[in-house]
Amino acid sequence: MFAVIATCGKQYKVEKGDIIYLEKMDKAEGETISFENVLAISSKDGLVTGNPTVAKAKVEGKVLKNGRAKKIVVFRYKAKKNEKKKQGHRQPYTKVEITNVSLAK
Repeated sequence: MFAVIATCGKQYKVEKGDIIYLEKMDKAEGETISFENVLAISSKDGLVTGNPTVAKAKVEGKVLKNGRAKKIVVFRYKAKKNEKKKQGHRQPYTKVEITNVSLAK
Protein backbone atom coordinates (compact mmCIF):
# COMPACT_ATOMS: atom_id res chain seq x y z
CA MET A 1 0.00 0.00 0.00
CA PHE A 2 1.42 3.37 -1.01
CA ALA A 3 0.21 6.95 -0.87
CA VAL A 4 1.04 10.24 -2.55
CA ILE A 5 1.20 13.09 -0.04
CA ALA A 6 1.67 16.83 -0.48
CA THR A 7 3.72 18.65 2.13
CA CYS A 8 6.21 21.52 2.20
CA GLY A 9 5.27 22.48 -1.36
CA LYS A 10 6.29 19.10 -2.81
CA GLN A 11 4.71 15.71 -3.47
CA TYR A 12 6.09 12.41 -2.17
CA LYS A 13 5.19 8.79 -2.93
CA VAL A 14 5.53 6.93 0.38
CA GLU A 15 5.00 3.47 1.85
CA LYS A 16 5.16 2.17 5.40
CA GLY A 17 8.80 2.07 6.50
CA ASP A 18 10.06 4.70 4.02
CA ILE A 19 12.43 7.42 5.21
CA ILE A 20 11.98 10.82 3.57
CA TYR A 21 13.76 14.14 3.92
CA LEU A 22 11.38 17.10 4.17
CA GLU A 23 11.92 20.82 4.43
CA LYS A 24 12.61 21.96 8.00
CA MET A 25 9.53 21.54 10.21
CA ASP A 26 8.89 22.76 13.75
CA LYS A 27 8.80 19.28 15.29
CA ALA A 28 11.19 17.81 17.83
CA GLU A 29 12.90 14.44 17.39
CA GLY A 30 10.60 11.59 18.41
CA GLU A 31 7.36 13.48 17.75
CA THR A 32 4.74 12.11 15.38
CA ILE A 33 3.46 13.90 12.30
CA SER A 34 0.11 13.34 10.60
CA PHE A 35 -0.14 14.16 6.89
CA GLU A 36 -3.73 14.98 5.98
CA ASN A 37 -3.01 16.13 2.40
CA VAL A 38 -3.21 12.69 0.74
CA LEU A 39 -3.59 13.10 -3.02
CA ALA A 40 -3.82 9.40 -3.90
CA ILE A 41 -3.69 6.07 -2.08
CA SER A 42 -3.53 2.48 -3.28
CA SER A 43 -5.56 -0.13 -1.45
CA LYS A 44 -6.85 -3.66 -1.99
CA ASP A 45 -9.61 -2.22 -4.19
CA GLY A 46 -7.16 -0.34 -6.41
CA LEU A 47 -5.99 3.22 -6.71
CA VAL A 48 -8.11 5.93 -5.10
CA THR A 49 -7.43 9.48 -6.24
CA GLY A 50 -8.68 12.60 -4.55
CA ASN A 51 -10.34 15.71 -5.84
CA PRO A 52 -8.02 17.35 -4.69
CA THR A 53 -7.47 15.12 -1.61
CA VAL A 54 -8.73 11.72 -0.51
CA ALA A 55 -11.22 11.96 2.35
CA LYS A 56 -10.53 9.76 5.40
CA ALA A 57 -7.00 8.93 4.26
CA LYS A 58 -4.16 9.49 6.68
CA VAL A 59 -0.40 9.02 6.62
CA GLU A 60 1.54 9.12 9.88
CA GLY A 61 5.25 9.49 10.46
CA LYS A 62 7.84 9.86 13.19
CA VAL A 63 10.55 12.52 13.22
CA LEU A 64 13.96 10.86 13.35
CA LYS A 65 16.24 13.86 13.04
CA ASN A 66 16.44 17.58 12.38
CA GLY A 67 19.64 18.55 10.62
CA ARG A 68 21.39 20.34 7.81
CA ALA A 69 22.53 18.89 4.50
CA LYS A 70 26.10 18.95 3.22
CA LYS A 71 27.42 22.28 2.04
CA ILE A 72 27.07 23.14 -1.62
CA VAL A 73 29.13 25.84 -3.31
CA VAL A 74 27.34 28.52 -5.29
CA PHE A 75 29.78 30.26 -7.63
CA ARG A 76 28.65 33.07 -9.93
CA TYR A 77 30.83 34.91 -12.37
CA LYS A 78 30.66 37.04 -15.48
CA ALA A 79 33.16 36.20 -18.14
CA LYS A 80 35.77 38.83 -19.06
CA LYS A 81 34.47 41.26 -16.41
CA ASN A 82 36.53 40.14 -13.37
CA GLU A 83 33.27 39.82 -11.48
CA LYS A 84 32.79 36.74 -9.28
CA LYS A 85 31.05 35.69 -6.09
CA LYS A 86 31.55 32.47 -4.11
CA GLN A 87 28.94 31.48 -1.57
CA GLY A 88 28.05 28.35 0.43
CA HIS A 89 24.66 26.99 1.47
CA ARG A 90 23.44 24.25 3.83
CA GLN A 91 19.75 23.38 3.54
CA PRO A 92 17.99 22.47 6.80
CA TYR A 93 15.86 19.31 6.72
CA THR A 94 13.66 17.05 8.82
CA LYS A 95 14.16 13.29 8.46
CA VAL A 96 10.84 11.41 8.81
CA GLU A 97 10.06 7.68 8.89
CA ILE A 98 6.58 6.72 7.64
CA THR A 99 4.89 4.55 10.28
CA ASN A 100 1.34 4.11 8.97
CA VAL A 101 -0.64 4.51 5.74
CA SER A 102 -4.38 4.05 6.22
CA LEU A 103 -7.70 4.60 4.45
CA ALA A 104 -10.81 4.54 6.67
CA LYS A 105 -14.01 3.38 5.04
